[in-house]
Amino acid sequence: MVKDYVSVDIETTGTCAKWDRIIEIGALKVRGGKVVDTFSQLINPGVNISPFITRLTGITNDMLAGNPAIEHVLPEFVEFAGDDYLLGHNIMFDYGFLKQNAINMNIQFEKSGMDTLKIARKTLRGLESRGLEYLCSYYGIQDDNHHRAFNDAAVTSKLYMILMEQFGGEMPGLFEPFQFTYTVKKMQPITLRQKKYLGDLMKYHNIVPDFDINQLSKNEASKKIDKILSENGRIFD
Repeated sequence: MVKDYVSVDIETTGTCAKWDRIIEIGALKVRGGKVVDTFSQLINPGVNISPFITRLTGITNDMLAGNPAIEHVLPEFVEFAGDDYLLGHNIMFDYGFLKQNAINMNIQFEKSGMDTLKIARKTLRGLESRGLEYLCSYYGIQDDNHHRAFNDAAVTSKLYMILMEQFGGEMPGLFEPFQFTYTVKKMQPITLRQKKYLGDLMKYHNIVPDFDINQLSKNEASKKIDKILSENGRIFD
């Protein structure tokens, strides 16, 4: 059973790795069940986050302003993770976002690891929930800052150790790493033609953007153009 790993959690602007952005990465490096190093960084997504995300995480737009973009943070996290297995609660959500961004930046990021949600679903079938917050309460794990990346990575590691102690002897296979598979396509950056047209549309309709136009992908730009056209109409000479 694996006791050397990197436990990771991310916070995002939404649930779709293709469209949404990472706003925080938190991780801790564990050796023999003990934390030996940590990683925690807020990330400026280049767009305003919604009030829902602020209520969920406590992260505000002001907190993100001035922080580095994902292009600066992800390479640092990839170096931090090294060749370690990754641990997470519903790890494929986190890996999907990390992998999508790695693909966009031509960074190699192939991982294996363990998932405490997957383990809990096999071992704790009688509980009303296998959510991380519920399991922390169930096992008495201190969880003071839920839905912040580093906190969730830390409590996930504690949960993993508890589950391993409780169920590892009878079900050791659940605690062995599995290969992550996530198919993503590289996101193409906004084209010069899109940038000019989107800029002209916003200027014509007096729209103040809540995003950095230079950080949009080609598909994101198309969606924003379509939204403005449907709500405000096209440019009339």
